[in-house]
Amino acid sequence: MGCGASKWKDPGVVRRGRPRSVGEVVVFLPGLRVPRTVDFSQSLADHLDKSTVERLSALRATVVAMAMQESAMALKPRRRTTRHGGSGTANLLQALEEYLPVLLGLVKESSGLRNKVQFVWANQEDDAEETSMADAWYEVLSVLHLMAMVCFLQANSLLLPRSYGDGHGPRVSEESRRATVDVFLKAGGYLDCAINQVLPQIPPEKRRALPVDLVEGNLKALSLQGLGQGVDMQLGLAIDNPKATLAVKRRLACEMVKYWQQIKDSIPELPLSDGWAKKHTLFVKWKYAEAKAAAYYFHGLILDEGNTEKSQEMATSSLQASEEFLKESKRASEVFHSTPPTSRISTPFGTTKHLLDMIPQETLSKLQNNQDLNTQERTSNTGVSRIITPPPPLPDFPLALNPEEYELPQLDPLLKKEANH
Repeated sequence: MGCGASKWKDPGVVRRGRPRSVGEVVVFLPGLRVPRTVDFSQSLADHLDKSTVERLSALRATVVAMAMQESAMALKPRRRTTRHGGSGTANLLQALEEYLPVLLGLVKESSGLRNKVQFVWANQEDDAEETSMADAWYEVLSVLHLMAMVCFLQANSLLLPRSYGDGHGPRVSEESRRATVDVFLKAGGYLDCAINQVLPQIPPEKRRALPVDLVEGNLKALSLQGLGQGVDMQLGLAIDNPKATLAVKRRLACEMVKYWQQIKDSIPELPLSDGWAKKHTLFVKWKYAEAKAAAYYFHGLILDEGNTEKSQEMATSSLQASEEFLKESKRASEVFHSTPPTSRISTPFGTTKHLLDMIPQETLSKLQNNQDLNTQERTSNTGVSRIITPPPPLPDFPLALNPEEYELPQLDPLLKKEANH
């Protein structure tokens, strides 16, 4: 391992903890990167008080144990969910939050401890099974990434249907959807902090040795994914609200398209031979197509309110585009769920359910009312004309949703005293 950075890969061995199948997936996360055990006493005994080393060791040991347990349970096919996303994830997040202020004592410039410990973490999307690096900033980066992925795991749990004993069957409640938006923004805060405050601290040669899980493009894509799925929840709530106007729904759908376009632009080239990385790419393809289906659908409904022949033609082409993107998203969803580790399609709700229910019938109805438009192509299955006019451009709206601001915590008082000493 040495004093720098290293990766370990055994092509003949199946990765530890890599599941063959997972449960229902609404929010994508590439498993959980798990820290490997390190011996602080061997590296820090000559530099820190014994009680401080023991405290640092105990906090990290708790994180290791909880992360291993939660990683094994995280995406089980029959994982039980609770109203608030699971106590295990909440406990792991708390353990990480307690470890971070103590860990930051190792990166304080005056301490001289930054490169004393070789930190090892198991990867999920990188070709290498593990990445080892003698840099405490690598540990901080890994901790922030894990905190964000724990939030994604909580969000996925919140968005799985559950029974409420009221005779209406399992469903995703409005309360859960609203809570999930806050969880997504919290995850985005952790990831933005990793990008803006931690990555710049790592020298270029070490940044090149980071696993693909932690490269800037992937961190940014995951942060944007949280925002995109947060807007998806907002759109679903607007759809269920009879007071929400078409203009509000279209704006949210168009914002969702912009988020997923930015994700496509940010995500790095992932090793497609790997299950999690391939699923990640397919998830982006699925959700981007679904976002465009929503945007063109609501855009078409607004254009349909116009009285001119031109607006009616654009409405028809927009609705047709929404139908084609919906078909594309369904195909991408099927490929995503069938790609190892295989996953199950959750019961549609919110935006997805509305699109599946409304787009086919709205498009068919519109085509039946516009038989006399110019360029037509007969279809044998419906007997109505299919317009091949390209859809009009979507409106461009500024993005309104931003990550929750997160700053690295203050240095633990005991470590601050030790570092100064």
